[in-house]
Amino acid sequence: MVNSSNAALVDAPQPGSPALARKPWRVRGEGWFLAVAGAFTLAQLTLVRPGMGLGWDETVYISQVSSHAPPAFFSAPRARGVSWLVAPITTWSSSTALLRTYLALLSGLGLFLALRAWRGVLPIRVVALGGALFATLWVTVYYGPQAMPNYWVAIGALACVGCFLRARADRADRWAPWGMGVSAALMAVMRPTDAVWVALPLLALSVWARRPLLPTALLAGLAVGAAPWVIEAYTGFGGPVQRLADASRVQGGLGWHLAVDDQARTLDGRTLCRPCTGPPAHLAVAAWWYALPVFAALGTWVAIRARRAAPALVLVACATTAAVPYLFMIGYAAPRFLLPAYALLAIPVADALVHLVTAPRGRWRPFAVTVVALGLIGHLTAQLVVLTHTANRTHAGHSDWARTAGDLHRLGVRPPCLLTGHLAIPIAFYAGCSAAHTDGNNANTTRAELLRAARRAPFGVLTPPGSAPPGYARTWPVRRYDHADLYVAPSAR
Repeated sequence: MVNSSNAALVDAPQPGSPALARKPWRVRGEGWFLAVAGAFTLAQLTLVRPGMGLGWDETVYISQVSSHAPPAFFSAPRARGVSWLVAPITTWSSSTALLRTYLALLSGLGLFLALRAWRGVLPIRVVALGGALFATLWVTVYYGPQAMPNYWVAIGALACVGCFLRARADRADRWAPWGMGVSAALMAVMRPTDAVWVALPLLALSVWARRPLLPTALLAGLAVGAAPWVIEAYTGFGGPVQRLADASRVQGGLGWHLAVDDQARTLDGRTLCRPCTGPPAHLAVAAWWYALPVFAALGTWVAIRARRAAPALVLVACATTAAVPYLFMIGYAAPRFLLPAYALLAIPVADALVHLVTAPRGRWRPFAVTVVALGLIGHLTAQLVVLTHTANRTHAGHSDWARTAGDLHRLGVRPPCLLTGHLAIPIAFYAGCSAAHTDGNNANTTRAELLRAARRAPFGVLTPPGSAPPGYARTWPVRRYDHADLYVAPSAR
């Protein structure tokens, strides 16, 4: 049972009532959540091409468990969660379409479970609308079917906060603490540092509530999820402290960096802004981003007036801590970094929108409904335009990598083969080769070791278009592409 302070927030009748028996899906709320999750899955399968090739980071994660290519260098900031997530497909199939379909279905299921964790905490219509707002952002639809960790951190964060609020309100809810632990473990196995940032307000509130079970469940989940990362830190990086230092170096040195304007530049579909130059995204596609804190504040005010302030305040607190490192501590931007914050803020925003269409009386209500509907239509249209443009551009770029890999095979660079240089990691994956670097963030060998390995296997060097190759490759045959110049060792033939 939910305590009396929260009972008014629940739309559905209690279990066992006649209404619940007549319309189980509609009354319990799962029907609305299932509709949102189903529409989200369908959007991924239709708007993000299932055959869209794999991106750079995806090839790194997938190569760890792939039957198609050797493992790529796994740098300090990464965690193994994504690799394990895709392993049921990639260990036996190299089909990108199959992988995208699997991830789209899985991400839809994840959204459904995260929304379901909020049953009994807020009105069903608010939670369902919040889920729909999050699921219709171009960045959510774009990354849902990709082998990347940020969407899963967002789902874990949304579920964890919902379970925390349920456990806090109802001591008899035996499943909520378990949900907290599982959700925290999901976040931590995907990105341990992000999980810690999201969990900070929950941990503080759990301790303050003097409920030992809550911080125990939260810390246990974080520990279980982060354990592989910590173990790997000792075995491969010299310990967690050194791994964190290495991760900071790879990310350009964590510290005070004002990246708010960098994030604004990514809203038009730039998936990575490093270095981040150029103007911010056009206001027509970025208006939602500037309005997000305003509507989140309005939703919080609505919740306070309705005497259900706790959910909104906890959501805003966790969204803030999730966003801080990517807005103020990193020198570049990618829109996927803020997915956890978007997922958490979507519910207060939904509360604000519901209030805007239900609070007015008389002749003002149709006017309010019309204004909100037109605003949402414009927002969804902009999201669709950005998503379509981004997916098409990505598909074209990945197709170029696949064509380069095909040329490598025709030139004699076939497995077991070795590539180094510009774009070597993704193109090596497409070609089934190993990738090696002697400098930069992905350095995993020395020049002498690289040349020794090159004598034992077909070898190619990739450089940025028009750039000079290493001295040992200057006399090699070259093929030029828009994205790279390819130098192939004569021994490859």
